[in-house]
Amino acid sequence: MKSFKITTLPGDGIGPEVMDAALAVLDLVGNEYGLNFEIKTELAGGASLDQFNEPITDSVLQSCLESDAVLLGAVGGSKWDNLPQEKKPEKGLLKLREVLGLFSNLRPAKIYGPLADASSLKKDVIVGSDVMVVRELTGGIYFGNPRGHNEQEGFNTLRYKKYEVERIAKVAFELARKRNGHVTSVDKANVLDSSQFWRNVVHEVHQDYQDVPLSNMYVDNAAMQLVRDPKQFNVIVTQNMFGDILSDITAMITGSMGMLPSASLGENHAMYEPVHGTAPEIAGQNKANPIAMIGSVAMMLEITLNQTEAAHRLNNAIESVLDNGIRTIDIASSDSIIVTTEEMKDEIIKAFKQTDQSISNSRELVKEKNE
Repeated sequence: MKSFKITTLPGDGIGPEVMDAALAVLDLVGNEYGLNFEIKTELAGGASLDQFNEPITDSVLQSCLESDAVLLGAVGGSKWDNLPQEKKPEKGLLKLREVLGLFSNLRPAKIYGPLADASSLKKDVIVGSDVMVVRELTGGIYFGNPRGHNEQEGFNTLRYKKYEVERIAKVAFELARKRNGHVTSVDKANVLDSSQFWRNVVHEVHQDYQDVPLSNMYVDNAAMQLVRDPKQFNVIVTQNMFGDILSDITAMITGSMGMLPSASLGENHAMYEPVHGTAPEIAGQNKANPIAMIGSVAMMLEITLNQTEAAHRLNNAIESVLDNGIRTIDIASSDSIIVTTEEMKDEIIKAFKQTDQSISNSRELVKEKNE
């Protein structure tokens, strides 16, 4: 039996609810595939602030460093808005990314056919879209020095080193190659020296990936093009702040932030989390959409744990549930079967189990052909 250490950080708001749903699914996967998941649950974000007066503690960071992967729910909320900048819940997330060396954030935005009408864009504009935003996560304006503010001014520094751009560009080109797609590098090279540097380095890296088409686009145009014609994009690679903004735009193209998973990867560590926030207005009401959190588990299974079949089964189970018209309230339409967080989890588990026999039959067929 393979064993994996997983640190879970449920966080704030709806984070604990969607995490519970995801762990129930992960438990099923473990039983089906003979995998042992050693789960250690820790505090991060506002929950950690309330108990330890720190957005994340050294002991929690150590637990994450010792894990095969980290699952994060969501952190933050208006309750902590008036705290000093260094004490805000989000600082715990930034610290986690920094300590684990999570320089690459992958945020897929795939349109599920049954949910096309949930998007604010016209159906014919979005159907067929499948965008992967590759966001540089540990450099740029969020981390550059000097930075600060006083009564007269506020300032941040946008700085990138060559190796930081090289490694994120390689991630983007490798992903595009696997997807048989192309890369759009997004910058603001017409006005920012740091962006001209970014563009130059991306083109240097591209010399090793001549089979992957590369184009450049200014960030303001990219924002416009994403809502005008998202199908033109395959893999978008961009710096930290631009990726933060553009990935939220791609998320809303799908119709709900509650639908999208993400992965943050480094050389030796990985963290998986839903794109959505803490949604404190519905916390504790069993209304939250757990699909993004469950989808993040699927990404973890595929990317870090090398359980490709289990990941594909889980994604197929999600799509099957949606095909049957089952929805949480955030993605519901007039003819939907509206379910709670708990019920959506149960439906996905049921659909996952139903794929077991078809997989077994396929294996038997392959075995017969090979004999």
